[in-house]
Amino acid sequence: MSGRTADASRSITDQVTEVSLRRVGLYAVLVGLLAFYLSPIEAGLVTSLKTTAAFNETAPYVPPGLDGLTLAKWAEAFSLLQAGLVNSLILTIPATILSATLGSLAAYGLTKVDWKGQVGVYVLFIAGIFIPYQAVLVPLSEFWGQMFPLYEIGAPVWAAVPFLQEYHGHLLALIVTHTAYGVPICTLLFRSYYKDISDEIVEAARLDGASVASIYRKVILPLSVPMFAVTLIYQFTQVWNDLLFALIIIPSGSGSAAPVTLALVQLGSGVVTDFTIKMAGALVTALPTIIVYVLFGEQFAEGVAA
Repeated sequence: MSGRTADASRSITDQVTEVSLRRVGLYAVLVGLLAFYLSPIEAGLVTSLKTTAAFNETAPYVPPGLDGLTLAKWAEAFSLLQAGLVNSLILTIPATILSATLGSLAAYGLTKVDWKGQVGVYVLFIAGIFIPYQAVLVPLSEFWGQMFPLYEIGAPVWAAVPFLQEYHGHLLALIVTHTAYGVPICTLLFRSYYKDISDEIVEAARLDGASVASIYRKVILPLSVPMFAVTLIYQFTQVWNDLLFALIIIPSGSGSAAPVTLALVQLGSGVVTDFTIKMAGALVTALPTIIVYVLFGEQFAEGVAA
């Protein structure tokens, strides 16, 4: 009897030891992954808070002493990137809203409305997702620079409307481009979401006499909030961080129309590169996307889960 008790006790002890080792291994892996992903951010943040002398005397990931600590680089970076931040907001907000709205409308038409040719149109949307940026750079440059130069065509408008300048034509071209490029992926996301909405709801609204537009506005749109959160956050991040389209569509590559990503390229550049202000500028540029994720993270998670 006592032998059985001792064996059971050893078995429980072995199981506890095994579980403890697994947990220790799990925590070790998690800590390693946390350090791997956060170390670049830590190095960038620490570098942005150093004076030039402290940066030259210490390793990138080592915090500065009190005599080497400064916020001047952040203030200088924000001042130099201020115009670029405004330009990025001007082009990112409308491009994001238009992409999500048009994608929602297209997906509704492809899932809840019966008409001929749906499959062909859907295939075109899917094909649009797989066109790489590099394949359209030259055609885009020719279109906006030679065939349809908005900054020249809209000259009377820029002159007549207060607060509008000629360089806003370049931003308008970027808005149209990002909207066109974002609609296919938004359509795909909304279509996957709408396929799970019960057809009985739509059919009941149709039997009550609701039109196609009324069904979308009163039935589909209220149910689309989680997916709108997903597409808005995704598109905002994509458009905000874009550099290629801005380089191609804005002729000079910088100047008054430059979004923040273009302005960031030139920040701190010179005979000697100032890495402290470059790091401060990179973090200032990333702040809007971080704020968007923090504010709408819960809705984003709900949309992804849906």
